[in-house]
This record gives sequence, structure tokens and C-alpha cells, in this order.
Amino acid sequence: MATITLKDLRHSYSATPTSEDDWALKRLDVKWRDGGAYALLGPSGCGKTTLLNIISGLLTPSSGRVLFDDEDVTDLPPDKRHIAQVFQFPVVYDTMTVFDNLAFPLRNRGVPEAEVRQRVAEIAEMTELTGMLKKRAAGLTADGKQKISLGRGLVRSDVNVIMFDEPLTVIDPHLKWQLRSKLKELHQKVNRTMIYVTHDQVEALTFADRVVVMNFGQVVQIGTPVELFEAPKHTFVGHFIGSPGMNLLPCQVNNGSAYVASQKVETANKLAGPAQGRLELGVRPEFVNIGSAGLEADVVRVSDAGRYRIVDTRLGDHLVKVLVSEDQEVPAGKTHLSFNADYSRIYQDGWLAGAEPAA
Repeated sequence: MATITLKDLRHSYSATPTSEDDWALKRLDVKWRDGGAYALLGPSGCGKTTLLNIISGLLTPSSGRVLFDDEDVTDLPPDKRHIAQVFQFPVVYDTMTVFDNLAFPLRNRGVPEAEVRQRVAEIAEMTELTGMLKKRAAGLTADGKQKISLGRGLVRSDVNVIMFDEPLTVIDPHLKWQLRSKLKELHQKVNRTMIYVTHDQVEALTFADRVVVMNFGQVVQIGTPVELFEAPKHTFVGHFIGSPGMNLLPCQVNNGSAYVASQKVETANKLAGPAQGRLELGVRPEFVNIGSAGLEADVVRVSDAGRYRIVDTRLGDHLVKVLVSEDQEVPAGKTHLSFNADYSRIYQDGWLAGAEPAA
């Protein structure tokens, strides 16, 4: 296992990058602690796979360094980094048995056969493959083959990090929850550093202790699932995580405080500097209340979402979504909205404004 440190990392696929848009990765400084369970979350094209390939050694960064513990591995090839990688599509040897698939990485490194059998038996039990060890891999379902890929990463004792690149893409939806739970359970048992790459927020938030959120080649926030949900540091995080995502309303700021429709709105932060740039008030639908006081709005639509309802309201020219319980009465026509001050925040040009807590 290893602590992975990325120092001043940048990468461009252009030989002569001339603008910010030419950089697939824009100056990252990230540390992944030894034994941690991380998710790398973001939309397609945000730089997730580029970053994964740099960590694994398949790609050399344009600038910056990659360290495993205190060793600089930036220029080392993949086979010298002791990396295990599980890809979108299971990589197995169909003509081999499940046992031989799991044993292959050990036998390839000259591990004594007695130790091979012991390690394979341990990993097969962890991955629920014990009853299939004598079967040929060709006969397994996609989730069974993905368990083999996972087991091959776990069977080696010299692995610094196990990386998962969209590992549940080809798994049937009803089996995804089971495999996610198994991955979490395995991490707790083996305590290996794991990095899980996905565009699916549910996969990221259920697997990881800490989630690294990326957009347009940069890390916009690193935090626990609770931190990302309750205190987004960027409007992208508020929009990308949560269903529905965070409401964003243009606001004015006076003496650090937010005003929407000329009414002061209490927030968890204040703007410390000049009121310039794009100023927005962000609040999640879970923290908006419908009642008789607050900002006047119109009820546009009510949608049933199972355990709760989504109420679409219109505040001036802007849509505000509210989550209410099934038994809460929703008025027709006019209503009033109030925001929970502890979870309402001012954003300046997309980033959480200031650092001073609101009084």
C-alpha cells in the first residue's frame, strides 16, 4: 500500500499548449492517504481517465510529479509501480478456470504453489467465488467475471493501489448494488488504497470515504459524501451531486449579505471582498421550505418521487425546486419560500464566496 501524492500535476495532449483549454488536467495537488477508499467523480471528458492513466504509469504527465509514499514514480513504467487495475469490461482468460485466473498474477511472479493455493482460497472466499473455482471463466456472467478481475487485484500482497475504471458499466442494474456493497466490504477487510473512477454519483457516494470531484480538468472539491452534499464549495458540485441538484438564484450582495428579490436572505457565509463577478445564492431543494412567510413564489408543478414530492416553484424568472414529504399540504397558486440559513450559501463566479461565517 502507499500514500499517493500528486504535485503540481498538469497534462496536455497538445505538444505546444497555448491556452487553458489545451490542458486536459489543470494543475492538480492531491494526496490520497494510505489505505483510503476514494472515488474520482465527474462527467465524461473531465479528465478522470487521464488522471488514472498517469497514476498507473500508462501516461507521463506534461509537468508535475507522482509520488508513492516518498518515492518519485513519475517516470516508472506500470509494472514497477505495483498497480492493480479493474476496467469497465472484465479482463479474464476464458479458457482458464476461475482458480487459474486468480492464481495467474502469483504464478507469473514465481510465488510458491502452496502460497498460491492459500491466497486464492482466501480471495475466492472474500469475493464469493469459492464454489466456482473449478469452472471455466467463459461460463460466468459479467458480474462473475468482474469478481475475477477484482480478485486478481486483491490476490497480490505487493499492490500499492487498486484502481477501478467504471467497473460496473456492464453489470445488470439489479446486481450493481450487490457488487458496490461487496467492494465496500472488501476494502474494510483488506485496507488497501482504492480509487474508484465513475460518473455515477450513487456509485461514488456509496463506495468512497472521500470523493474527489472533477470538472474541466480540475479538482473542484475533495470531501466526504456529507460534506459534498451539505457544503458544496463550487456550484458544479451542488448541481452534479443530488437529485434534484442545488437551486441557484442570482443575488445582490450588500455588506457581505445576500439579497434575493430585494429581500435579505440569511446565509452560512458572507462575501468577504467586493461584490463583483457572477453572484448566486445556492440552496438545495431539501433545505427550502414552503409556508406563509418569505419570498413570494408561484407553484408550477408537483411531481411524485415515491417517499417525497418535488415541488417546482417560480420565483421571478427563476425555477426553485422544493422537496416536501408525501403528507405535506402544497398550496395551489401563490406561496412563500424560506431557506435554511445553515445550508444557504453565496457563490462568486461559481466558487464558495468568502470564508467568514454569517453572523
